[in-house]
Amino acid sequence: MLYNHSTLKKEHFKEIIQNPKGHDNNDAASPATPSVKDLEKILYGGKRFGNHVDEVWPNLFIGDMSVANDRYSLWKLGITHVVNAAHGKTHSRVLIHCAVGVSRSASIVLAYLMIHHNYTLLDAINKVKERRWIFPNRGFLKQLRALDMKLQKTS
Repeated sequence: MLYNHSTLKKEHFKEIIQNPKGHDNNDAASPATPSVKDLEKILYGGKRFGNHVDEVWPNLFIGDMSVANDRYSLWKLGITHVVNAAHGKTHSRVLIHCAVGVSRSASIVLAYLMIHHNYTLLDAINKVKERRWIFPNRGFLKQLRALDMKLQKTS
């Protein structure tokens, strides 16, 4: 079964766990955290590349190296810090960037939303996907799943 960010809701988790046919449950450890394969299906949908930078959360941007090296673009966007040096400061805007702005920087933003805004991994993915196409690599997805399960245990 193929899910996208608009169709995969919490009520579908039960179906994924109870009906493993078509799902990669080798890494399933929590009914509230989809498998890596299901996460990849969610991430695969949606708009693809287009912009060098997108605001994916108020004052939080994901972009690529070209924007990070373009001082005029940073100034024009009002970005005052690159990566997360401004965490906790008001009225600061942050650009998280990697080479392409799809995997590594997106993973950092997802972890930030999970840790500092109490989002589940799935909710964080859906929130960012509203603004930008992202596709964290499988290794990052495994780490984000582990973080999601750890955060759910402590809440």
